[in-house]
Amino acid sequence: MRVLVVEDHAKLAMTVATGLRQAGMAVDVVFDGQDALDHIATTPYDVVVLDRDLPGVHGDDVCRALVAEGAQSRVLMLTAAGAVGDRVEGLGLGADDYLPKPFEFSELVARVRALVRRPGTALPPTLVCGDLTLDPSERVATRNGARLSLNPKEFAVLELLLGAQGAVVSSEQLLERVWDEAADPFSQAVKTTISRLRAKLGDPPIIETVAKAGYRIGG
Repeated sequence: MRVLVVEDHAKLAMTVATGLRQAGMAVDVVFDGQDALDHIATTPYDVVVLDRDLPGVHGDDVCRALVAEGAQSRVLMLTAAGAVGDRVEGLGLGADDYLPKPFEFSELVARVRALVRRPGTALPPTLVCGDLTLDPSERVATRNGARLSLNPKEFAVLELLLGAQGAVVSSEQLLERVWDEAADPFSQAVKTTISRLRAKLGDPPIIETVAKAGYRIGG
């Protein structure tokens, strides 16, 4: 899951980003509306966590731009204004959800995950291929009934491969969706993670390498 956090208060932005990363998400952070628009133009985010009261390009205008461009990103709008009228106005701009500050971090994570499961970007609640099962909301993966001990990157790669439903996922797509913008595109991160994941999944092998194309989950 790739998330963009747009928040002009740097400490809050980094706290939110750290927590989302610990929840297994790839997170980029920007501090103003124009930078948000620049990132959204080049990266397909699943969710944009958007502070409404941004300097420069206002959060409302960022949200309007996303809607006008037909972006697939879901928008979770944050604001210090918690009155019903403010929430209605924010949702009227095209935001998918609205969370007033201050908020419990567990609720933020739950709302981000719920947005990804909505129709249009949703995957089944549980991903299954043969004896392999993955529950994204509970962060649990099992094979043949045995729970797999996966780190956040391994879990995210497996989730993306299962979500592709047999289609090939390139190394570039994995790097883009699982790692954040700080990732070195020339690193061996994807190969290393796939190798560790294969070892943990055991036999029979289920991740197939497709020459010059990427990886896919086989039945």
